[in-house]
Amino acid sequence: MAHLVPAKHQPKLDLERFLVKDAPNEDEAVPMDVVFVGAGPAGLAGAIELARLVKKDAEEGGDLGELEIGVLEKAAELGQHNLSGAVINPRAMQELFPDLSMDDFPFRGAVEKEKVYLFTKKRAWRIPAPPPMWNHGNQIASICEVVGWLGEKAEEMGVNVFTGFPVESLLVDGSTVRGVRTVATGLNREGEPGAGYEPAGDITARVTVLSEGSRGPLAQAWQEANGVGSPNPQIHALGVKEIWEVKKPLDHIIHTLGWPLPRSAFGGSFVYPLADDLVAIGLVVGLDYERHDTDVHRMLQEFKAHPHMQKLLEGGELVEWGAKTIPEGGWHALPDRLTGDGVLLVGDAAGLVDVPSLKGIHYAMHSGILAARAIFEALKKGDVSAAGLASYDESLRASYVAKDLKKRRNIRLAFKSGFFWGAIKSFLMILTKGWFPGGRIQVEEDAAEPRTTEASEPYSGGISKVDAVFKSGNQTRDDIPSHLTVGDDVPPDVAKLYEHLCPAGVYEATEDGLVVNAPNCVDCRATDILGPRWSPREGGSGPKYKRM
Repeated sequence: MAHLVPAKHQPKLDLERFLVKDAPNEDEAVPMDVVFVGAGPAGLAGAIELARLVKKDAEEGGDLGELEIGVLEKAAELGQHNLSGAVINPRAMQELFPDLSMDDFPFRGAVEKEKVYLFTKKRAWRIPAPPPMWNHGNQIASICEVVGWLGEKAEEMGVNVFTGFPVESLLVDGSTVRGVRTVATGLNREGEPGAGYEPAGDITARVTVLSEGSRGPLAQAWQEANGVGSPNPQIHALGVKEIWEVKKPLDHIIHTLGWPLPRSAFGGSFVYPLADDLVAIGLVVGLDYERHDTDVHRMLQEFKAHPHMQKLLEGGELVEWGAKTIPEGGWHALPDRLTGDGVLLVGDAAGLVDVPSLKGIHYAMHSGILAARAIFEALKKGDVSAAGLASYDESLRASYVAKDLKKRRNIRLAFKSGFFWGAIKSFLMILTKGWFPGGRIQVEEDAAEPRTTEASEPYSGGISKVDAVFKSGNQTRDDIPSHLTVGDDVPPDVAKLYEHLCPAGVYEATEDGLVVNAPNCVDCRATDILGPRWSPREGGSGPKYKRM
């Protein structure tokens, strides 16, 4: 049986592209005090908290004065590029808005009942929910709606929220981040100015917060250039999700293990009710899977054909589709430091996701809040160096975020030895609150994991990848420059890996070689983990999620 290693065919990260040493044109650059790159839960929570602290300081006669706080978002509207399960622990939302009640928040309803099943191809066996997955009292939500609501609150606080402004690179002076450069718009396929051309713009900032989400190129570049490592490399999963209008209401949330995943892959599914006639269905699979033809989108289509799911979906209609990667490395994959000279990492960019509990949103928001407090104190002292911002690192590592991640630090990693042994080890880890087996389970990065090239049986049911992209709302220009960097001379087996890996049909393995349909991309960044590198493209490109 042949094997391939994706890392051997992956281009290197282009540091010169993402870290620009050119001094900005001071006459044309837009000056800001603090810029958040990415309007997700972490970035918006941080901006809101910072604006509140500045306002309070002014009311108490402080000397900081007014601050220009900006949030740059690549989507045309807030929430259009955000995707999550999502069942949310409301703790961080209550922390950010202590005067509001639960009814004031943009949630769909509290989790009152939950069921966990072990699936075989035809049967569903109900099993006890592991304690980390207990969700009673947590809130079901659409992350698109949550982000839109947070954006409105940020603007009410005087935060400058700029949509349609993706960031191309960091402006750096030695080790210091001085701001960001946005992506040019209106370029043709060859990268030359075309109709509606607008050049890239520079935004200077005393502090830049990287809230760009999972596998962000700016965070990657900053860490690599500054030698910021981690005990273990970050590992990831790919989640594919659909929203369905259904005839029968669902009164509980569902999680499943087992089929259609092979035993050599880690992951599971979820089904969450958003309304009496609306459910969210998703499948999440770790990208350290063994077979090169593993296809998460295809497995989701198989999952929907299960008898248990057919009863739920009977007479229903698919109304939306999307995909996203998720950092899964946990405690051992946290960067050695989350701050530098003029820069901080928050949320998914820092890897703040707890896989056993399937939670990351309240961690992201809390990290943004803690970052804002550190930035405020650093600005008050006039020191935004790494040392001046170091209190963020200290407070995060003393917070419930770090405590939760540390307690469950090896559970995801235990499944590297397979589902059966992983289940036994994880049970002991939960029982001992992380003390078993002690130490750290070492892992390789996902791209370094060998893949078998044995072909599996084809599956043609469900929605195609092309139709799925349509359901994502993607309306990217066909003549936009490719934002994907592919390695040289991609072998056929590797091309097949990319074809199956990408849920949006961007890559096609043909007899003439690899074909790249870049406009199809929904920015899930999966191939950036195992293959072709992803970079931001023209503002407003990509999906236009509404209820993800």
